[in-house]
Amino acid sequence: MSTVTIAPLTESLPAFLDAHDFSDIAVIVDSHTARFCYPELKPLLSKHTLIRIKAGEEQKHIATCELIWDGLTRANFDRHALVLNLGGGVIGDMGGFCAATYKRGIAFAQLPTTLLAQVDASVGGKLGIDFRGLKNHIGVFQQPTTVLIDPQFLTTLPERELRSGFAEIVKHCLIADAQMWDEIRRRDLAEQDWAVLVAHSVEVKKKVVARDPTEKGLRKILNFGHTLGHAVETYFLNQPRKRLLHGEAIAVGMVAEAYIAFQKKMIDQSLLTQIEEYLFSVYGTVRLLDTDIDPVLALTLQDKKNRGSQVRMSLLSGPGECAFDITVTASEMRRGLEFYRGLNKE
Repeated sequence: MSTVTIAPLTESLPAFLDAHDFSDIAVIVDSHTARFCYPELKPLLSKHTLIRIKAGEEQKHIATCELIWDGLTRANFDRHALVLNLGGGVIGDMGGFCAATYKRGIAFAQLPTTLLAQVDASVGGKLGIDFRGLKNHIGVFQQPTTVLIDPQFLTTLPERELRSGFAEIVKHCLIADAQMWDEIRRRDLAEQDWAVLVAHSVEVKKKVVARDPTEKGLRKILNFGHTLGHAVETYFLNQPRKRLLHGEAIAVGMVAEAYIAFQKKMIDQSLLTQIEEYLFSVYGTVRLLDTDIDPVLALTLQDKKNRGSQVRMSLLSGPGECAFDITVTASEMRRGLEFYRGLNKE
């Protein structure tokens, strides 16, 4: 497991670079982090190569990787170089994937700038890109050399981005810390202590990943809410309706999958009610039409936790507890999504 440092970048980055001897440094940014975050990083570096890509999940594909690989090749980067991924989950996933595959792998560091990336995407060594509309369909496991988290970057985010990242915090509490779940559910989004919650989520994920780095068993619990959540997110990427952010889709998935756990008698009515009431208070509702259900269910067949034709989920088994490799039928998933639709307050 790579080291994770939560501190101002002005302190953590110089210390990291002083401890290593890299032949070259590249910084990968998107159009947002180039404007809001790179000016904070630039004075901390000497000579380096800047690789800029367009922002958005829709850019997370092989053609963008070719642009990144081309930038490293044109700059004559060797296997002793370093890539700094300055951005959210898309930059971290794709920049890390490109570094892990360039000349069979060069060092990279994650510098997450969104709440979602700080509490989830930057930690754990999952790297990848989308393929034919399927999220993270092509990828590798490769730990970054380090993860440097500067909470100050959160001040650059709009509320919707904070809310998206908060879904992963909620997930970490539900699967691993009943006491923290009880604390956060009693506070509105604006009342949360981000410094405490970022550190808490990083610690939860680090402990799980250290025990199961390549997701053979326990690490699958980190996918609670993601089987249906990823399917909903992928489906909405191709719809003319408003695109969902990752955390917004995962909130849908957590409600629907909590209902499946309730139907399987893994959790009680009290926990299910807590989850659906709190997530609806934070995220509102996503309007799912009856015609959306079958296409969403079809997408779950591509979930990476599946075995053969069986959809396998990670489901809550109590407050702060989660089981994995639970076989779930299409009819159970349909009932979960219909439960969510029935709660729609619009």
